[in-house]
Amino acid sequence: MTDMSETPMPPSNLKRRLPLIAIACVAVIGAFTLRDYLSFETLGENREMLLTFRDANYLLTALAFIGAYIIIVGFSLPGATIATLTGGFLFGVFPGALFNVTAATVGSIAIFLAARWGLGERLAAKMESSEGAVKKIKDGIDENQWSVLFLIRLVPAVPFFVANLVPALVGVPLHRFAISTFLGIIPGGIVYTSVGAGLGEVFEQGETPDLGIIFEPKVLLPILGLCVLAALPIMIKALSKKQGH
Repeated sequence: MTDMSETPMPPSNLKRRLPLIAIACVAVIGAFTLRDYLSFETLGENREMLLTFRDANYLLTALAFIGAYIIIVGFSLPGATIATLTGGFLFGVFPGALFNVTAATVGSIAIFLAARWGLGERLAAKMESSEGAVKKIKDGIDENQWSVLFLIRLVPAVPFFVANLVPALVGVPLHRFAISTFLGIIPGGIVYTSVGAGLGEVFEQGETPDLGIIFEPKVLLPILGLCVLAALPIMIKALSKKQGH
């Protein structure tokens, strides 16, 4: 007779993965259906209506904006950059940057929890019990979690979704992920929020905002400096181990 306690339970596994599956499905659908709506052109066409509504209902506008931004990030929908610009356009650099960073952090936590609940805990356990290169990568991340987390947030080339997903798959604690996300996206968030705060003049001139501003030396160099600071503990540990051998 078969021991029922040893039989797999697919429904339970499927239930754990439902949030991640839902995010993936909504992200794919949104990529095709919302691309033309969450755009700079749409913001320009509706700017007067948005400003009028904000002036009449500031708190409601702020709450609705934060909620919409959380949904965009949480479901990996297109338009996160436009949302950041909108935050600056409607609320200025401050509190616009605070709204943007807070909403992006909450949305990131939603993806992180969905990924960890569905895949991360098992994957992290498998990596921990494995040997060879996989175990070394896991150990390397564990030894330098704060530095690695800040680096993937500060480096502009790392996709936002990847920075949300990878920590969940290697067993990073929630509090470290939340803190490093909030603090790590502040520099880029302030830059794009400030661009959004100047959109009134851009709209009047019929131009489009310069989203490549983050790669200009005056902006990129300070961010790279923060990257070096974040990587410093990793470099010090590597040198110490080398000297120890």
